[in-house]
Amino acid sequence: MSESGYYAWLNRPPSARSLRHAWLTERIRAVHEASRGTYGALRVHAELRLGRLAGRP
Repeated sequence: MSESGYYAWLNRPPSARSLRHAWLTERIRAVHEASRGTYGALRVHAELRLGRLAGRP
């Protein structure tokens, strides 16, 4: 990797995809915490789908 390429990447703003990923990660944590840590992947996914927060439309 070139030095100029590295610094261009370093100063680039986050992409829409990485912002969505960060937002979704926070929603997953919120659902898991709301269940007091009892929900696993299937239930968390179901909760997110009920709120239309995950997956593709």
